Amino acid sequence: MRGHGPILRVSARDSSCGAPEAGTAVSEPNSQKAESRGPKAKRRSELKSTGYEIFIGILSLLSIFNLVLIIFVQEKSLETVLGVMNALFSLIFLIDFTYRIFTAPSATAYFFRHFGWADLLASLPFPQLKVLRIFRLIRVFRLLRDVGIRAISQTLIKDRAGSALYVLLLMGIFVLQFGSLAILALEQNAEGANITTASDALWYTIVTISTVGYGDQYPVTDAGRLCGTAIIVVGVGIFGTFTGYLATVFLSPRKEDAAAAGDATGEKLSAASVETLRTLLAESEAKMAQIKQMLN
Repeated sequence: MRGHGPILRVSARDSSCGAPEAGTAVSEPNSQKAESRGPKAKRRSELKSTGYEIFIGILSLLSIFNLVLIIFVQEKSLETVLGVMNALFSLIFLIDFTYRIFTAPSATAYFFRHFGWADLLASLPFPQLKVLRIFRLIRVFRLLRDVGIRAISQTLIKDRAGSALYVLLLMGIFVLQFGSLAILALEQNAEGANITTASDALWYTIVTISTVGYGDQYPVTDAGRLCGTAIIVVGVGIFGTFTGYLATVFLSPRKEDAAAAGDATGEKLSAASVETLRTLLAESEAKMAQIKQMLN
């Protein structure tokens, strides 16, 4: 029995010495995972709201489509309408570039490594630089791919008010462009028409969307009137949705206020529950005392 004592002590010492090595081996993969998650977490931090990224991506896709349309369809009225739309896109993209560079984790990394320079050049009103908007589309696609389709759908459903606002803006832009092109194609060569130029079509579409209806421009063909009716319905829906969004923003309580109100209500309920329990306990003790007296 004495010969086995040192052996047991040595094995215990070996096992105690081996524990830190095992702990070190376990901590290394964790640190490697944290390092591997670092760049992805930083890349996701460049993601703005999901609805905003989808909005910018669709506008980028539409601007590239307009560029291809201008190249293959040589028509003066089409170039005028798309020129106005591209000027609007340039303003939106310039605002987007300013917003991104001021909110980026690193303005230098965004400008030089994440194609911020391409965003700036593509925002300028020069036809030769509009092809650079494809870089914005690629970045939006990569950011949304990292988030995942399920997370995107859950975010859009959760933030219904913000999603409705971006849908509203997209509807206005699409109706302004394609409504102007449609009403011009239907009315331009009609007898007695007063919507004969791209400027007339843009003016009519803007006035109709806003539900003002000056009456200086109006369609004279059946197809043109049907198109005008669709523009009116969409315009009413746009302003109705916008009114509801403003009501939601200004009238709904903030999350902090709602949480504070919930905490205060919980405290009141807990205090009331304690008082109720004390009253019931006192009544029970009084009844027990009466029963004891009756038994005695």
